[in-house]
Amino acid sequence: MKNDDWIQWRFGNTLIAEINKRDDRITVYDDVLDGRFRNRLKLDKQTGSLTITDIRTEHAGDYKLQTNSVEKSFNLFVFVEISVLEGDSVTLNSDLTEMKDDDLIQWRFLTEMTLIAEINVTADRITVYDDVLDGRFRDRLKLDKQTGSLTITNITTEYAGLYTLLINSAWKFFILHVFVEISVKEGDSVTLNSDLTKIDVDVIQWRFWTENTVIAEINKQVDRITVYDDVLDGRFRDRLKLDNQTGSLTITDVTDEHAGDYVLIIMTTKQSLKVFRVSVYGELLKINNDTIFFKSCCAAKIIYQLSL
Repeated sequence: MKNDDWIQWRFGNTLIAEINKRDDRITVYDDVLDGRFRNRLKLDKQTGSLTITDIRTEHAGDYKLQTNSVEKSFNLFVFVEISVLEGDSVTLNSDLTEMKDDDLIQWRFLTEMTLIAEINVTADRITVYDDVLDGRFRDRLKLDKQTGSLTITNITTEYAGLYTLLINSAWKFFILHVFVEISVKEGDSVTLNSDLTKIDVDVIQWRFWTENTVIAEINKQVDRITVYDDVLDGRFRDRLKLDNQTGSLTITDVTDEHAGDYVLIIMTTKQSLKVFRVSVYGELLKINNDTIFFKSCCAAKIIYQLSL
């Protein structure tokens, strides 16, 4: 910033931070708006950039930067990220305690741009559109008439994606990850199924999500199949097999360092995700009808402790 520069940051129409170089003044107004920004604003005195820490959905909205030479606007979306195991239920919370007389709530499965539920208090109407999208939500949606929160029961991977809640004119966004849970014995192989019968998409990419690392991909656009088995200190070396017809991934001779979360990203006209949580167990030992998991290297120690 130059000696005569000034910068103002606004959330909507509310001033939240400013720098006046001429008066050598830096001010953060983090107690405005019921203190939602308290202890969360950091203003860079050299560049004037504004950082918001520990983001909440109440911080979503329109931000405006105004200086003595330029104006710039930002629209900030805040996603609530939820992970759930296949077969479980999940509730997407509206954060309302009760609805007002003129409230309108609409839930959309935004991945498919489809309205799936709504409450119109003025018309005294509650509607669940569970027959849309080939009936994938049929008998699985429960809408709380007091709060507007939406519960999805008996989750499968086809429910993973982006959901939006519109309350009158305010938005709330949810990203739902659905995990397929797989247990595999150490030394065995495990196959992560893509559920595709043939590859008619642009790109299939496998990531070891625990380390956010690409380990395999098929790119149909350039007709290339690649296995990155030397990443992560070579823990996957000579262990990855990628099915060139379905895109399914097999990991052979599994050890506990292969345990974790894997994500399949399918890219075509739109992107879809499938997530796997792999756990690795050791040998089985039966003592007094109880089953105990252990690694062979620790077997003698465990038996000794149990005998005591």
